[in-house]
Amino acid sequence: MRIHVATDHAGLEFSRTVQAHVASLGHEVIDHGPVEYDALDDYPGFCIDAARAVAHDQAEGREALGIVFGGSGNGEQIAANKVQGIRAALVWNDATAALAREHNDANVISIGARQHPVDDVLRFIEIFLATPFSGDIRHVRRIGQIGEYETTGAIAGRDVV
Repeated sequence: MRIHVATDHAGLEFSRTVQAHVASLGHEVIDHGPVEYDALDDYPGFCIDAARAVAHDQAEGREALGIVFGGSGNGEQIAANKVQGIRAALVWNDATAALAREHNDANVISIGARQHPVDDVLRFIEIFLATPFSGDIRHVRRIGQIGEYETTGAIAGRDVV
């Protein structure tokens, strides 16, 4: 599987460690930056690039997921979620890593590099990568509603105000 990775300055060291670990698991890793530490960098472009690459790969039928990092992971998740077709989830423990895939079919996760030790982050990522989407009809329906709103601004059968 292809794994797209992006970060801001706060997650740069985590990103390098994660990339090496994910590659050692047999995945193809694509780094969307940054390549060097800059305390004033702007993470949205890096995270949006990674999310766009995930969406593109998936549209082409290629298995792909994304991982974005920041100090808290919040801004990076928000940026990734601006890309059509992306469902980015903030992960902070084992359960949220599994549920991101199992219930939401998340294709990107965001992790706060200043919030966790590296061993925890690697475990969260392994769980995320190994957990399949359940395919449960209620989750399929809900994901469909999110996608419908994303593309049309409406949800069939519901007034959205």
